[in-house]
Amino acid sequence: METFLGLLLAIPPILFAITVHEVSHGWVAFKRGDPTAYLMGRLTLNPLKHLDIFGSFIFPGMLILLKAPFVFGWAKPVPVNFLALKEPKKDMIWVSLAGPVSNLILAAASGLLFRLLYPLYEGPGTLLYPVMMILFYLVLADSVLAVFNLIPIPPLDGSKVVAGLLPGRLSLRYLSLEKYGMFIFVGLIILMQVTRINILSYLLLPASFVASFFAGPEIFSFL
Repeated sequence: METFLGLLLAIPPILFAITVHEVSHGWVAFKRGDPTAYLMGRLTLNPLKHLDIFGSFIFPGMLILLKAPFVFGWAKPVPVNFLALKEPKKDMIWVSLAGPVSNLILAAASGLLFRLLYPLYEGPGTLLYPVMMILFYLVLADSVLAVFNLIPIPPLDGSKVVAGLLPGRLSLRYLSLEKYGMFIFVGLIILMQVTRINILSYLLLPASFVASFFAGPEIFSFL
């Protein structure tokens, strides 16, 4: 029962983390001159506007089946017309960093609350249990989203940060890999199955350090 309740309590924090991530991209783009996300109704905290079939359902489902140490996903990218930005190359970096930075801010706030309430927590079955579980999932989801999206593999945010730093022609070539992004991640999953090496756990190891930094080592007692 507690396991089921824990999984049920995971859904709102994860959806909230993904939604804030995407809205942050659109908000910074809007502030820098691109109204695309605003005009398409994507500057909303309604998660249904942001969910992606592959990134929000299929990919996390594959990770669950593979018993990965981290389960994560992503939403539909907020549309950004980089040419409409005031300084396209420079602003591309700020727009791309907005999502991960918003997740780090949420992780920090949730982690602080977790630290403050942990001394009062007496375990599963108590009134504080659902609150602690929600904070746990907020810290974990935001830490994983921030770290995962900074990996410089198209179409993740890290790739756009790199593209913003590269010279013009090289930047365009790098961004052209974005259409192969889904195949890259499916290839990683197949490679993990064949080699029995969990590559994603190594890529996401920094996320555990981020979660511990904000919430303390006690966060791992909820795993």
